Amino acid sequence: QVQLVESGGGLVQAGGSLRLSCAASGRTFSTSTMGWFRQAPGKERDIVAAIKWNGGSTYYADSNKGRFTISRDNAKNMVYLEMNSLKPEDTAVYYCAAQKFQFLFRLARSDFGSWGQGTQVTVSA
Repeated sequence: QVQLVESGGGLVQAGGSLRLSCAASGRTFSTSTMGWFRQAPGKERDIVAAIKWNGGSTYYADSNKGRFTISRDNAKNMVYLEMNSLKPEDTAVYYCAAQKFQFLFRLARSDFGSWGQGTQVTVSA
């Protein structure tokens, strides 16, 4: 099991940038795919981006491509989400998540078994 703590959320104007960080603890971090999800009020929790355990592959939701970058530092047990050109529709609680099983790269919410508490991102128009 991986324990996760997000940070870096806040209020930003449209067009601005934020960098979210996720600190992980647990023996399986370096062998687990990590993801960022977000949930806006009244909406489902959707995947934003994911990164393979070795950083070799990444995935981005269509709405984020070209604006967001996911990265990880296995030596520091950290995952990051760099968000640029933010839009009001990016407003949501952002969650860091770890895949349930090691050495898999799957993108469904049900494939992720460990979640952080979430960090609020608010983008004003």
